Amino acid sequence: MLLFGFFLIVLLTGYFSYKESNQIEENRGRLALELAKSLSFMPSVIEAFDTDDPAKTIQPLAEKIRKSTGAEFIVVGNRQGIRYSHPVPSEIGKKMKGGDNKRALQGKYYVSRAKGSLGPSLRGKAPIYNKQGEIIGLVSVGFLLEDINEQITNNLQKVLVVSFLALIVSIIGSFMLSRNIRKDTMGLEPYEIAALYKEKNAVYHSVKEGILAIKKDGRITNMNQPAKRLLNIEGSVRNMKVDGLFPSDYLYEVMQHGSPEPDKEMYWKGQTVIVNCTPLRNESGEITGVVASFRDKTEIEQMVNTLSEVKQYSDDLRSQTHEYTNKLYVLYGLLQLGEYEEAIDMIKNETTLLQLQHSVVFRQIQDTKIQAILLGKLAKASEKKIQFEIAPDSTLEVLPQHIKLSNLIVILGNIIDNAFDAVSGMESPAVKLFVTDIGSDIIFEVEDNGTGIGEKEIPQLFNRGYTSKTGSKPRGYGLANADEAVKELNGIIEVHSQPENGTVFTVYLPKNNQGS
Repeated sequence: MLLFGFFLIVLLTGYFSYKESNQIEENRGRLALELAKSLSFMPSVIEAFDTDDPAKTIQPLAEKIRKSTGAEFIVVGNRQGIRYSHPVPSEIGKKMKGGDNKRALQGKYYVSRAKGSLGPSLRGKAPIYNKQGEIIGLVSVGFLLEDINEQITNNLQKVLVVSFLALIVSIIGSFMLSRNIRKDTMGLEPYEIAALYKEKNAVYHSVKEGILAIKKDGRITNMNQPAKRLLNIEGSVRNMKVDGLFPSDYLYEVMQHGSPEPDKEMYWKGQTVIVNCTPLRNESGEITGVVASFRDKTEIEQMVNTLSEVKQYSDDLRSQTHEYTNKLYVLYGLLQLGEYEEAIDMIKNETTLLQLQHSVVFRQIQDTKIQAILLGKLAKASEKKIQFEIAPDSTLEVLPQHIKLSNLIVILGNIIDNAFDAVSGMESPAVKLFVTDIGSDIIFEVEDNGTGIGEKEIPQLFNRGYTSKTGSKPRGYGLANADEAVKELNGIIEVHSQPENGTVFTVYLPKNNQGS
C-alpha cells in the first residue's frame, strides 16, 4: 500500500509539473502577443512612422512599457525589419533577427519561438497598420526562454516540496492506519481473516443448535439455518427487529443486567426450547448486543428417554441374571443335600418352561432385537412372580432397518412394564404378548388381567405427566414416550379396556417408512 501511495504521488507530481510548465509558457506567450497588439494599435507609434526619426518617439515608449510589464524586449520595426526600439540602444537601426517576421508582415498575429540578439525567446508578433490600412511595420514582444524555464523550475521545486510533504504525511498516515487496522483485526492478515470468516460460517451453520445474535437496538445481525428451521423462518432476517420472531423480553433482560443466562426453559409458539444467552461486550466493556443459542427441548427429552429405556433394558437383563443365579444356588443346595429326585424335577420344570418360552422366542421370532427385549422381560416377570406368556402363534421375521432398537425399547419396554405394573396387585398376575408381521403392518399386542382402565381415562393415557399411580417417583412419561416413538415410525396405538377385565394395548407399525 505504501509503495502504491509513493507511485501515485510521483505520478501526480509529474503530471502537475507538466501541466504547470505548459501553463506558464502559454501565459507568457499570450502576454507577449497582447502587448504586441496593444503597442501596434497605439496612435503615437503609428504616427511616428511618418516622422524623420521614428525611433525618437517609439524607443522611450517601448522601454517604458517593457520595464512596467517585465518583458525581456519590445522591438518595433518597419517593413524591412529595421529596428526603431530595442533594450540595447546600439541595436536600434539594425535589422531584426530571428527570421520569424514574415507572417506578421502578411497581417497575422501569432506567437513564435526564435533566437534573437538576446538569445532564444518566446515572441508575440503583431503587424502595424497606418490610417489607410496598409502594413507599415510590426511589433515583436518577447520573453527569454531561459527566464521562462527558470520560473518553471522554481514552480516545480515548490510542487516537489509539497509532494514530499504529502509523501511524508501519507507514510505517517499509512503507518497509523495500518497499526489501527491490525489492532482491530488482532494482528491478522487479510487472507487469515477470510479463512476465519469461512470457517466461522461453516461452523455457524453446521451446529445443531439455533444461534441468534442481535444488536443493542434489537436488530438481528446473525441467525443460522437451524435457528430458522426451529422458528419456522424463511429468507433473510438481517437488520430485522427480533420482536415477534423470538422471546425478545428475555434477550433485553440479559442486555440490561449483563450476566449470562444458561439453560433457561422457554415456551414459544407451541414448543419448548432450552436457551443459553450471553451478552456481547466491546473493548471498553460496554454491552453491544446479545447472542443466544437454543434447541428444541423435545430432542433433549427424546435423548434422555432413550437413555432411560436403555437403562431399563439393562436392568431387565440384570434381573434375568439374578433369577438364574438364585435357581443355580437352589439346585446346588439340593445336590449337596442328596435330594437328587427333587433337583431333577426342578431341572425338568425349568427346562419345560424355558423350552416353551424359548421355542417361541427363538424359533418363531427371528429378529434379534425383539428376542433380546423379550428375554429381559421374561426374567423380570419371573422375578416379580408374573406369568408372562408369549402367544404360541406369534411369528415375526427380521424387522425393517428403519425400526431401530431404541424405538423398540421405548415402545415394547414401556407397554410391557405398564402391564406388569397393572397386574402387580392381582392374585394371579398374567401378561400375554402376541406378535405378528402378517400383512403390511407389524403388530404387537400386550394383554394384562389387571383392574382395567376407565373409559374417561383412556384419552389421557398418552398425555405427558398423566398417571393413575401414586408415590413420589416421577411417573406419567412411559406411555407418552411410547406414543411419540410409534408416531415417529408413522404407526398407531389402540387401547381397549374394561374395568375389572384387564387392558389390551395394540401397536401397529408399517413395514415401509412412508406410513400406512
